[in-house]
Amino acid sequence: MERANTGYADGQAGLPSGHLEDDETVLDAAIREAEEEVGVSIEPGDLTCVHVCHLRRAGEEARIGFFFATSRWRGEPANCEPHKCARTWWADPAALPCQTLDYIAHAIPRIRQGQGFSVYGDWD
Repeated sequence: MERANTGYADGQAGLPSGHLEDDETVLDAAIREAEEEVGVSIEPGDLTCVHVCHLRRAGEEARIGFFFATSRWRGEPANCEPHKCARTWWADPAALPCQTLDYIAHAIPRIRQGQGFSVYGDWD
């Protein structure tokens, strides 16, 4: 997904993602964000946590990103938030677009190598 009009990483490629709401688990959030952003419904049992990334950028608070994978969903993926997303497309994880968000570009190769956890960013 190419981010647009958000004020954060606009023009960069990302994945369906977002922040936790107060009353939801990370699984709930992954399911909600997939439905809101690309219009697909996923059952909790069809999600597998494939990576956790502890990241921090200079001048920002540290974050923890959870990466989930699924091979089953209902619906046809589409750009359901055109006011926040310029376009969507399928990308080869072995050849990510050059404009991929830095922490995602960091995590994807590690996911492909089977690494469940990584640290990324400005920790000095």
